[in-house]
Amino acid sequence: MAGRGRMSDRPKVVCLGGSLSAQSASRAALEVALDAAAEQGAETALFDVRTMDLPMFRREVEAPSAAVEQCDATFEAHGMIWSSPLYHGTISGAFKNALDWLDLLGDFLTDKGDRAHQHRRGRSGLQAVNTMEFVVRALRGMAVPLVAPVARAYRAFDESGRVVDEVIERQCVP
Repeated sequence: MAGRGRMSDRPKVVCLGGSLSAQSASRAALEVALDAAAEQGAETALFDVRTMDLPMFRREVEAPSAAVEQCDATFEAHGMIWSSPLYHGTISGAFKNALDWLDLLGDFLTDKGDRAHQHRRGRSGLQAVNTMEFVVRALRGMAVPLVAPVARAYRAFDESGRVVDEVIERQCVP
């Protein structure tokens, strides 16, 4: 892994998620949370599963640069915010694959706080959030009790990814 140097004095928040869709409500929610964290003085980084374009995780292959960059940023981070659409009752395969590449960290998410966002087209559902919490614990992280499920995400954001629902915007802010 590349340079694991001294952490800055500012808190660092890493956002991971999105979807493979060009207009991703999951990514839009991450951007709202990322902007709010930056406004509070945090150093921020966004890892979008669509643009990362990671191959399926396998320990025996050399890690792609996007996975190494994600792991380096995660190692330096004080906390993470995750966002995934709800597909068939759980997180998306692309999001899960990005999580699998965190295996490069070795020490996983020890001492990292994580906040989860889950998005689905229907009225409700916390299955993806539950899955994220299981993953956080499996990676030795701490799941923050506050989660932000966004029901009917297709109506919460406009075509450019801006929030059109004030309640959702307040919900996505860390």
